[in-house]
Amino acid sequence: MKIRQIIILIIGLFLLGTVFLSGCIDPNMITYEVTFYATWSEVTHPDDFPPNPHFSGLIGATHNERIFFWKEGELASKGIKNMAETGSKYPLINEIGMCILDQTAFRIISGDGISTSPGSISLQFKLCEKYPLVTLVSMIAPSPDWFVGVDSLNLFENGTFVDEKIVTLYAYDAGTDSGYTYTSPDIPTDPPVSIFKIEGYPFLYNEELVPLGTFTFTKITDS
Repeated sequence: MKIRQIIILIIGLFLLGTVFLSGCIDPNMITYEVTFYATWSEVTHPDDFPPNPHFSGLIGATHNERIFFWKEGELASKGIKNMAETGSKYPLINEIGMCILDQTAFRIISGDGISTSPGSISLQFKLCEKYPLVTLVSMIAPSPDWFVGVDSLNLFENGTFVDEKIVTLYAYDAGTDSGYTYTSPDIPTDPPVSIFKIEGYPFLYNEELVPLGTFTFTKITDS
């Protein structure tokens, strides 16, 4: 591993759950809890449903409008590619860490996955008015490069932090693997294509696009 990669990895580990050069002070920080309710099952998605359905560990960040970590219609970063293909949190953690150093992101959000779907998992995180946006993702597993998530979700509306916000989760394709079933062999997409919502098989059932769950963001405290 090159020295630069080692340094970036150390920075990423140090910044995990740590405020660093963020510009936020304690009186302005808000605590939220996000609960990932996974509804994906053989009942909701009967077409070619895979064995061992699960979701990888949650990974994301709180940040401002100067940065995004994934966006529909844009190419996936290496961090998003690895997350969507293997469930790995690296190098996405490093990408977020560099943005914290650049003062475009505030904190890394990292938590467990869901070992068997349906299921749920919760975790808490902090943000503030200068960094009111949340990005959070999880791999749909098994799959070629499919994931669920939110991109730059704003929890600060009309001059205040919202008490609760529920986001319905649909499947996205990272555009880096051309497999078309949950258990397809690796078929790298060369060149990669932009991230897109999967609006057909295997998530379209009875002519309706079926979600895989929800993220519920609930304000816990003003600290």
